[in-house]
Amino acid sequence: MAGVRPLGLPAAAPGPLRFDGWIAGVGTTSGTRLVLGHWPASPFGGFSDVMVERPDGHRLLLAPTPETARFVARTYVFDEVRVVPVRVRVGQDDWTVDAGTLLRLRFAVGRRGLTGLLLRAVPGALAARPAWTAVTDPAARLLMGVRTRGTAVGDRREFYGARDLRPVTAVTARFEGRDLGMLATVVPPVRFGFGSTPRRPSLVRVTTTVLAAPEGRAR
Repeated sequence: MAGVRPLGLPAAAPGPLRFDGWIAGVGTTSGTRLVLGHWPASPFGGFSDVMVERPDGHRLLLAPTPETARFVARTYVFDEVRVVPVRVRVGQDDWTVDAGTLLRLRFAVGRRGLTGLLLRAVPGALAARPAWTAVTDPAARLLMGVRTRGTAVGDRREFYGARDLRPVTAVTARFEGRDLGMLATVVPPVRFGFGSTPRRPSLVRVTTTVLAAPEGRAR
């Protein structure tokens, strides 16, 4: 990971780190799977990043600054990290992502189903609490094959407080100038951390909480 040096948690945020935004996970018929994190509110300010897993299993992170790249790379597992501008444009039912000259991604989202309606019915303050994931984790594993709590790299604890879910209904994507094909399920699951994204391509409104490992335990 050229140009990426180790980094601990931001000194300005000694407590739990909260990232408020959206995660979109999509598969393509080429076999490449992509996970977008779009974070208007975070300890680093607003930023977006893209995790890419190629058909051969190569895992790549695209992040906009050395600071965000170091943090994400110390929380998840990648074979390669590149620092490139990641710009996201959000429409009512479509999203556009540009990551320098490497990636051009556009996807459409459909109407939320029952799961999305149920998530929206939970008060935001409750959904964002790490303790609430003890309730949601069993259901998420059973219904969507994902986890909402677990241990990340360096013994950091992560909690995903889902607050909405909408299906991704179409995608166009080019990576390094190559067309990635049409929308497909996220199969096999991506391997960046302890959990994948839903098998069915989805856009999830989420508050993610990261807790540092106790002193002396971080790897």
